[in-house]
Amino acid sequence: MYARALVICWFLLLCRLMAPPVRAQGTTPLNPAAPPVSAAPALAPPDSARRAAPVAVRPARPVTLRLLTETADQPVLRPYRYRTNLPDSLAALREVRNLVVALQADAYLTASADELRWRHDTLQVRLYVGELFRWARLRNGNLGDGLLTRAGFRDKLFRQQPLRPQEWARLQESVLHEAENQGFPFATLRLDSLELTGQEIAGRVVLQRGPLVQFDSLQILGKTKTKARFLIDYLQLEPGQPFSQQRIQEATRRLRQLPYLQLKTEPEVRFARGRARVYFLLEDRTANQFDAIVGVLPNPNPGLGQKRVQITGDVTLNLRNINGGGKGVGLQWRKLDANSQLLDAQYLHPAFFGTPLEVSGSFNLLKQDTLFLNTRPRLQVAYPTALAGRLAVFAEWRSSRLISSALNKATALPENVDSQYGSYGLNYTWNTLDDPYFPRRGLLVSGQGAIGTKRISKNADLPESFYEGVPLRTRQITLGLRAEHYFRVGRQGVLLTRLRGEALINNRLFLNDLFRLGGLATLRGFNELNFYASQYAVGTAEFRQFTGADAYVFVFADQAYLRRDIPNDPYPQDAPTGLGAGLSFRTGAGQFQFVYALGRSEQQRFSLSAGKIHFGITSRF
Repeated sequence: MYARALVICWFLLLCRLMAPPVRAQGTTPLNPAAPPVSAAPALAPPDSARRAAPVAVRPARPVTLRLLTETADQPVLRPYRYRTNLPDSLAALREVRNLVVALQADAYLTASADELRWRHDTLQVRLYVGELFRWARLRNGNLGDGLLTRAGFRDKLFRQQPLRPQEWARLQESVLHEAENQGFPFATLRLDSLELTGQEIAGRVVLQRGPLVQFDSLQILGKTKTKARFLIDYLQLEPGQPFSQQRIQEATRRLRQLPYLQLKTEPEVRFARGRARVYFLLEDRTANQFDAIVGVLPNPNPGLGQKRVQITGDVTLNLRNINGGGKGVGLQWRKLDANSQLLDAQYLHPAFFGTPLEVSGSFNLLKQDTLFLNTRPRLQVAYPTALAGRLAVFAEWRSSRLISSALNKATALPENVDSQYGSYGLNYTWNTLDDPYFPRRGLLVSGQGAIGTKRISKNADLPESFYEGVPLRTRQITLGLRAEHYFRVGRQGVLLTRLRGEALINNRLFLNDLFRLGGLATLRGFNELNFYASQYAVGTAEFRQFTGADAYVFVFADQAYLRRDIPNDPYPQDAPTGLGAGLSFRTGAGQFQFVYALGRSEQQRFSLSAGKIHFGITSRF
């Protein structure tokens, strides 16, 4: 009887030592009836007391460890690796303790070091392994089947299986995690009705839920114009809902992704009278953006009256968190060369009508010299998921129209045609970057797929015979992937690795259907939108050495592979490379950036005379 009670008490003590920490971490309970906090550890003696009683220091000597065990226990010890030659006596005692703990964790609950003897530089230990204990059965006490299932409980894991305290601790952690996300942050889990039969233990799992806690309100501290109502809708922390620690953690991740807000500290939760009040210490960031970038590029084939250099431009205006409601408007205009221009416009409306949905619209216009004009409006609805994910559905319409005045002189179907393409697709983004502007660590992955129908329109300036054999209505698929990973290197270094790629799948493609890449945003060392591609992939390695919070110098290498699936293409494949360096730092007028890059491709070699220089100032207000 006493032996059984001793084993049960020993098992409960092991479970107590391996039990999960007190729930609702980082919170401050205000309710006097809340569970008590464990007492603080005793203070160390003052320095004067330690100095008054000096201890003689013995020189450390190597120690040999010898284990004395029963013959039947020796096969049990073979899988365990332990050192027999230790640098000093303290290390030898620690090695013995670790071995005993490992045996107890593997269901030898009564394992112990019964006798220790020192003989010169040898430590002899009489080790008792004991019997292997098993679960006879672990029954469900008062937990619902759904709660146990979500916690990962399986009856076969606790029926005639070795009794490992870590498995019970993991089950305890999972059940309490589910309970705290259902409004019971002060729940406790215990074993009840324990029975010991030989080396088999049976018992029941009993959950004491404690008081039901609901969200009370959301409090904003700090200097910010962001409205509390917007954050309640955006973070989905509605008053009256059951408290959930997972929602608090998800809200923290989502706040860190907002470019116009800075979360100064971890959120604080205070409990009182069955209510949980959440406090966020926020501060506005200068997120409104105005960019003006000027590019100086050599003109490879200057015509009569044309200059040897070309001046390009890029103007961007972004307004974020309009009126404290999280809405955003963006506008970008780029002058690619003398006759080509690009326009991008977008609008973002988060927490649409009090829901977690984000509705956005965008419009893209590309005028390519005197050849064609492309327009592409897009409507998207996104739903932020748990754990930093975002799922979106979208509809996109693309139209391409020829603008050349010399079409009536063509002798065959030109490489550009009039077409329309409507598609529907899905997009998923995973974002764990620690900062939206100057990330030091984290991962960003975005994948997209769309399918639709492309229709080719016959141009009135071209004979209908040119379209014979050309399918006028085809199915088209668009795929895209972007992945970025930031690694810390030393104290101030950051290594960025990036992979970007897109693919256009169709039986008959024309030049104005293809993707465009090249320039500062996609492939440095080349002119803006210099390349056409039906499929491409660009890998980037960039090392940034920060000299301040928002200042760094960097070197980079871009390696691309692109393919053009169009008829009679003299260069159907290419593998361009871009190399360069630059710097970025803050000035009184804004963030200044300077980049110098060299490029090599099938039509271009590495040459200092063909180097590309980009510089500009990004002003945030």
